[in-house]
Parts: sequence; C-alpha cells; structure tokens
Amino acid sequence: MVGSLFCEAPHRLAKESMELKRCAWPGQDPLYLRYHDEEWGVPLHEDNRLFEMLVLESMQSGLSWITVLRKRKAFQVAFHQFDPGKVANFGAKEIEKLLANADIIRNRAKLEAAVANARATLGVQEKYGSLDAFLWRVVEGKTLVHRWKDYHEAPGKTLESERLAKECKAHGFRFIGPTVAYSLMQAVGMVNDHEVSCFRHRQV
Repeated sequence: MVGSLFCEAPHRLAKESMELKRCAWPGQDPLYLRYHDEEWGVPLHEDNRLFEMLVLESMQSGLSWITVLRKRKAFQVAFHQFDPGKVANFGAKEIEKLLANADIIRNRAKLEAAVANARATLGVQEKYGSLDAFLWRVVEGKTLVHRWKDYHEAPGKTLESERLAKECKAHGFRFIGPTVAYSLMQAVGMVNDHEVSCFRHRQV
C-alpha cells in the first residue's frame, strides 16, 4: 500500500505539519505523518491491499504501529506484495526463511497466522466474491463516521469489531481479535476516526 508514499522530504512534512491541523497520534515522524495523511481512514477496497493491512495489523500485536510501518517494505517483498494466492502456498521452508529475515517481525506464531490468513482470504474470496465484500459487510458497505474531539476517545473495540473478529475466526483467520479488528477497520476506512479538527476528517 505503499513505497512511493514515504519518499517525501522530512523538512517539507515538518513545514506541512505546522500548517495543517492533524490528529495528535502521528507526532512528527515523517513516516507516521505520511501514513496518516495518505492512507489511514481512506476507504480501501482492493483485496491485496486489504490482505496487507490485515496481516500488518495482526503483526502489530504487542508492538507499536510505527515499528510495523518501518518494516513494511520488507514485508511487501517477503510476502510477494501481499498476494494471498502466493502466501497461501508458504510451507515450513518458507516460514524458516521468514524467521531468518531480520528486516521483518520474526514471530513464528504471527508468521504462521499470516499464512493461515492468506488461505482464509482465498476461502472468503470464493464464498463472498472478494475479501472486500467479506470485510465491508460488517458496516453494510459504508464508512461509520465518528466525531471524536480527541483520538483517546476512540474505543479499543466496538460491537462491529467484535462481530468482525467472530466472523474472521469462523472463517479460519487468526490473530484477529476485536481490538485488532477495530484497528483494521480504522486503517481501511470502515470507520472514520480522525479527530473532527483534523484536516483529513472531512476529506476521507
């Protein structure tokens, strides 16, 4: 979801940061700012990119999101640009190769879950037509728009994320509990959780 989005000069982002009102959570990290400004909360409907976010969100468990973002390009290479058909064919040999890759998050359970999630993705694509259709039906295909004054007001999970987590588990997905499911929903625009004062709240 990606590459060229993060090539902006840091000094330009810093200048923009002074001119635009943003959510507080990105701070001043250029990578975080670019992700916030270009991706977070934008409705996403392309299956490979949705699969990418699903895997990355599951990788975040116990870590900071900026850690995941910094390893994102390496994940894209290691996971064949997040083609679920290719990742679904990973076996023990590929898992061991991933565990030897210092540029990604080397957690066996999470890596094995990513492969399981690729296979689950193929399953829901066959059943529902696309991963997009499977995920977005939780919100009936429309972004839920919230009006938080402070991002700390946003919940860690909702009834919708609990339902999504339950649906994911029933279809063979792993490492997608209600909290991870809600983070995924925020990331792919199923909910708009930008602060109301943020310039992106109205744009997305």
